[in-house]
Amino acid sequence: MILHKAAAILKKDALTSLRYRNGFVMNAVAPAVQLATFYYLSRAVGPQYRPEGMPYFVFLLVGTGFYTFLLSGMYSFLRSIQEAQQSGTLEVLMTTSTRPSTLLSLNSISAFASAFVQLLIYAGIGLVLFAPGAHANVAAGILVFTLSVAIAVAIGIIAATLQISIQKGSAVLWALGSCSWLMAGTLFPVSALPRPARVLSNLLPFTHSLTGMRLAMFQPSTSSVLQTELRTLALFAALLLPVSIAFFSWTVRRARQLGTLSYY
Repeated sequence: MILHKAAAILKKDALTSLRYRNGFVMNAVAPAVQLATFYYLSRAVGPQYRPEGMPYFVFLLVGTGFYTFLLSGMYSFLRSIQEAQQSGTLEVLMTTSTRPSTLLSLNSISAFASAFVQLLIYAGIGLVLFAPGAHANVAAGILVFTLSVAIAVAIGIIAATLQISIQKGSAVLWALGSCSWLMAGTLFPVSALPRPARVLSNLLPFTHSLTGMRLAMFQPSTSSVLQTELRTLALFAALLLPVSIAFFSWTVRRARQLGTLSYY
């Protein structure tokens, strides 16, 4: 039943995207422009700069591409709630036979799928054209990807919950996204930060997502550092995912009791 619902949502959103072709074209052009920007930036910095032992262009490619994918996924949960609030359909959606957390996840599938396709295009073109010598550890990469997506889902659900309860989900995601963009190692290595900022950076799950993905893509074997990153990501996912689902379910149930579910 859940698979049928997911397929129906994907079909609906795919038809909508095909109808608005300008947006589709822009989504295809934007990664190419970003790749060119990072390529010439890395050339300006010079080949001697190799953060974490890899070319700077590759460092930027993984950091910006993977983090943008995760950020898009988190925002998709928030947008689902905001759109339902603005259209006045949130109360109806949350009272259907499908569990609220499941319904929220289903509404975010298309955004994740679209972001994943863009990530494949962005990373694929970048690696083929500018880093053909990369040797990926596929199994470790899949593990890092899966755990990171689980964490992004949990944070997205928490942001959606805060949007229902206090209408501040966007502010929370903006603060988290800004901090992670600066301190998670998207544009420069975490080692360049001052010591207090490095301590805070290690508390951000996406720092470990980016480090783990870089290690998985450019380490021919599973290193002890990569194993540590995988264990850290697994811990974040195991803690955040059940807490976020329980928090969302409790908030929706309480909003129904108080009659505030449709407030916006």
